[in-house]
Amino acid sequence: MPVLLRSLPVNPATPVAITGYSATESGPETVGLGARRFKSQPIRAVAASAPPESCGRQCALRRNRLSSERPSAITWAAASPRAAARSAGAAGRAAPAWQTRGVNPSLLDRVRGADADAVYDGFVAWAGERGLTLYPAQDEAVIELVSGSHVILSTPTGTGKSLVAIAAHAAAAASGRRTFYTAPIKALVSEKFFALVEIFGAENVGMVTGDSSVNPDAPIVCCTAEILANMALRHGATTPVDQVVMDEFHFYGDPDRGWAWQVPLLLMPGAQFLLMSATLGDVTALAEDLERRTGRPVAQVTGVERPVPLHFSYEIRPVHEVLELLLKDGEVPVYIVHFSQAAAVERAQALSSMKIATREQRDAIAEALGDFRFSTGFGKTLSRMIRAGIGIHHAGMLPRYRRLVETLAQRGLLRVICGTDTLGVGINVPIRTVVVTELAKFDGTRMRQLTAREFHQVAGRAGRAGYDPYGNVVVMAPEWEIENAAALAKAADNPAKRKKIVRKKAPTGAVNWGKGSFERLVDAAPEALVPQLQLSAAMLINIIARGGDAFANVRSLVFNNHQTRAQQFALARRALAIFRTLRDAGIVEVSGGSIHLTVDLQPNFALNQPLSPFALAAIELLDPDDGVDAAGSGHYALDVVSVIEATLDDPRAILAQQEHKARGEAVAAMKADGLEYEARMDALEEVSYPKPLDELLRQSFEVFASSQPWVRDFELSPKSVVRDMFERAMSFSEFVSFYQLARSEGLVLRYLSDAYRAIRQTVPLEARTSELLDVIEWLGELVRQVDSSLVDEWEQLVHPLAASDEPVVPPAPPSVVANHRAFTVLVRNELFRRVQLAALQRDDELVALDPDAGWPGVLDAYFAENDEILTGGSARSPRLCAIDESATEWRVEQTIDDPAGDHDWRIRATVDLEASVDAGAAVVRVVEVVRL
Repeated sequence: MPVLLRSLPVNPATPVAITGYSATESGPETVGLGARRFKSQPIRAVAASAPPESCGRQCALRRNRLSSERPSAITWAAASPRAAARSAGAAGRAAPAWQTRGVNPSLLDRVRGADADAVYDGFVAWAGERGLTLYPAQDEAVIELVSGSHVILSTPTGTGKSLVAIAAHAAAAASGRRTFYTAPIKALVSEKFFALVEIFGAENVGMVTGDSSVNPDAPIVCCTAEILANMALRHGATTPVDQVVMDEFHFYGDPDRGWAWQVPLLLMPGAQFLLMSATLGDVTALAEDLERRTGRPVAQVTGVERPVPLHFSYEIRPVHEVLELLLKDGEVPVYIVHFSQAAAVERAQALSSMKIATREQRDAIAEALGDFRFSTGFGKTLSRMIRAGIGIHHAGMLPRYRRLVETLAQRGLLRVICGTDTLGVGINVPIRTVVVTELAKFDGTRMRQLTAREFHQVAGRAGRAGYDPYGNVVVMAPEWEIENAAALAKAADNPAKRKKIVRKKAPTGAVNWGKGSFERLVDAAPEALVPQLQLSAAMLINIIARGGDAFANVRSLVFNNHQTRAQQFALARRALAIFRTLRDAGIVEVSGGSIHLTVDLQPNFALNQPLSPFALAAIELLDPDDGVDAAGSGHYALDVVSVIEATLDDPRAILAQQEHKARGEAVAAMKADGLEYEARMDALEEVSYPKPLDELLRQSFEVFASSQPWVRDFELSPKSVVRDMFERAMSFSEFVSFYQLARSEGLVLRYLSDAYRAIRQTVPLEARTSELLDVIEWLGELVRQVDSSLVDEWEQLVHPLAASDEPVVPPAPPSVVANHRAFTVLVRNELFRRVQLAALQRDDELVALDPDAGWPGVLDAYFAENDEILTGGSARSPRLCAIDESATEWRVEQTIDDPAGDHDWRIRATVDLEASVDAGAAVVRVVEVVRL
């Protein structure tokens, strides 16, 4: 019994099942930490009914619902090569092979071609072989699913909703239907993808997240909610999906993303839905609407007791003291929740001086890591933390680092994890104790206290069914309250000392909380979900591309939804404004009383951002030939990139660092020029991050908005991240290091991925020059080289090579040389980097790159003849970079663009292909710089 819990009764009976049910399981009558005690608080709702003695009676009553569902043309592969050999399908034989061979059948073997009763029995048997006995709520949900009903499953965390989702997929497999799993974040989609691959086989499971696509035509597809919503908009009632499992369904009420959870419910009447979340609140109206639209009954399974009770406490001791007690008493793993990524990393670094793991535990971690490649700046920090037994987990990390932490945690190797509230979005990290560092967060607009839903989403992750008799939720008091308590404790019972204490107060503007806030959140039920339907140009494009009566389809979406009447009329006005924009931009037209697209868009064409119609118009202003009087900077390919970047959401952390860097360089230059302090400060106000084409884009935007006023609802934001990286000829790691973005590597990768997808899917084919295609290929390869763990891990699952207890080492990314076009761009960039440094006369940096090239003497000789080295658009033209390719080595000659146009200075270099493969980048060595 831990020190913090010694005064509390705890039932020692612990079930063996991981997510199952045991009749012996019960929680303590009272739970709590410290001085506070109160009754265990389950999520408030009507308890689910107990399971029937057998499924037969109830399933038979509902079986006709399954027979009425339309089958899909989906082929389910065997769950594995071994399963394929023993099971070629249920039809045409008396018994499946596994029954005659005496082997344990896979879940697919059990349910393939079975009726509702057999599917239920097969799933229960499969679960039983894994030590899982269904809880009553699970059992009720599975019965409803195999009978064809929709299910709204709102039960506390730890009651096995994931097992119900597996049953749903199995029920779809039984009748050859196609089933989708959706979630709000890519990390959760990825995790569920790998979990389902293990159960149903790599051949049967795919994943699509927008910038990653693995086996997308599989009968089970894991995707982000927006992917399915866009499919529903494009195909309507004929969307080729028969069943949808929506995880974390409380995102239905998210102001920015809730539309993606509502659209499938509106437009896919033939699909069966399983809606899951631990914090839904009252969903009666939603259930009634879903039944009205689809004709299927809706079963609400809600409000069961947690299988693992929670112990709540409010702590006024410092975090490190609380953690020491938790570690001493074995209340691990501990997840320390922060509401900023920087705070999570800082906490992990602060804890590194504590003895978190024993020598034996550290050795086990090192063995599990094997040769894992921590290749980036943050990777070095993470490696040091992990080897000390401390994990870091937040959305700003590279996906492969997040997955590493999750895998090590699942193996029980990490005792403490410092992370953000992404923990509350269903990430499968085993946790016994959740420590919440504060009850306030920044929501993107302002600081505020946590809602009841946000609190319970995080708190509910504590306690692992089958492992823990209880879970701990420790909420920290504000720092000023902790400091006041420490001062009072130091003064003890001395009245004079206590009188002298100056109590600290919350800083001005800070959001305060206290024990009362804590108790209110613990006792509160989740707030009711509020529907959040939106309309964008991309949504309208998808509906029009569906064909048929586009006007009727849009009207149905606008007026037949879950919004209030006033909101519906606002949506109608917005739809009309967007339509006029698309019509005036020449994307759609009205003829013969029908609305249709004017061009055949490529299959992956999408107007990804609200300002994409403006982007299309702005691209038309640019001259692909970079004529003398052409608009733009004189580099068409990079100008197109800048147009697209101006329509993307701002990556604030990157822009802040770019501005910081620019101001630092400006201050240095002004000091060198002898500018006085006050003049420097005034001039500094005008220095910001790079904004290519700022004036051109803003003028064009005003002209565009004069006829399309709705675009003023969105802010045009010129910026240069992709372009800056390309122009500086930097690798991902160099860019992160240059701008000190180690804590935001994941943000950088995500922005690059979004930019790559937006450029590839938005820029029309006819606007793509050879140089622009080079940039697109370079960007795509850069993203893949940084983190290709998703695709590569799936390949390993299809062709397994190692046992599950092997070190957690992902395969190396694909050879950088294999993508010839992208590698050629990397080589040219390396040469042009030398040109840029030479133009700035940065001898030291050039010598560091090429110690034997004699750069100082070369620059002296060049600038004795010329005033400058040109670095504009024409200077980096592929025509000035000649490449002679061979099997093991390339020879490159870069011509320097001088003001007179003599082009008589050349940089000659070699490219080591083998070294480039190992480095994942072009390894270039300058041999000489000569004047012809």
